[in-house]
Amino acid sequence: MTAPDGGAAPVLPPGPDAALIVIDMQDVFARPPSPWASPDYPTALAGTRRLLPAFAGRTVLTRYVAPTVPDGAWRAYFDQWPFALVPEDDPLYEITDLADVVASGAPAITRTTFGKWGPELDAATRGAGELVLAGVATDCCVISTALAAADAGRRVLVVADACAGSTAENHERALAIMRLYAPLVEVTTVAEVLATDQR
Repeated sequence: MTAPDGGAAPVLPPGPDAALIVIDMQDVFARPPSPWASPDYPTALAGTRRLLPAFAGRTVLTRYVAPTVPDGAWRAYFDQWPFALVPEDDPLYEITDLADVVASGAPAITRTTFGKWGPELDAATRGAGELVLAGVATDCCVISTALAAADAGRRVLVVADACAGSTAENHERALAIMRLYAPLVEVTTVAEVLATDQR
């Protein structure tokens, strides 16, 4: 097995206790007219769907929502994106296309920060030492979550073909940055995660 970047170092699949974190698969990132819609969202959804059966009972969903009252640098940010200043129960922030996962009782962590790592996600993943990341956007919430979790000592596997960026170019740039953090953060593929000979 070779690493997705073509290097010689293998990326081993996660162990049987790893948790799958599905990051921000919400309407706001899924489709126009939202200006935050990822053009490759369908790719991330398809890859996530392939991963889900292998992580039954070990899947956590996350949601991004805007703060009620933006503070600090967030004020300038939302001056650029006022459309997103809606209540957290607005349809814009619904987890989309994964209603079955929500209905199954998978925990969902909601935060007003790009990065989703914190005590809530640690508890929801039952302190898993390995985290498999899928979702959107690779160059925002995925990378922010990956680096924080790695700093906390977790092995992080970012599944390239189960993630999507704000653009295809930004997706690749973010993956390149995360590869610099190996072995704390490793970029892999759905096929490698599901490698049956090692799971």
